[in-house]
Amino acid sequence: MKVDHETLHKIAHLARLDVRPEEEQPLIDSLNDVLTWMEQLNEIDTTGVEPLTHISTEINVLREDVVGHQLPREQALENAPDKTDSYFQVPKVIE
Repeated sequence: MKVDHETLHKIAHLARLDVRPEEEQPLIDSLNDVLTWMEQLNEIDTTGVEPLTHISTEINVLREDVVGHQLPREQALENAPDKTDSYFQVPKVIE
């Protein structure tokens, strides 16, 4: 499979990317390089190789969830730049 301008525009649309005309050819070349590399990987014989679910055998060491010293609400809000009653006031993110 080779990436052309039409395919790049479709990918950019799906990914909601704004690709400038001067960026198109380098992106096409880069995507084609990745696809060529993937084709090379497909040529490797993986018979008998078990699929990995994790890259590492390390196990995350979790600590016990213990309630400790808690900061009183008034003290936590003391240096807040903006607060409402007993809550932090933050700018609206979603409109």
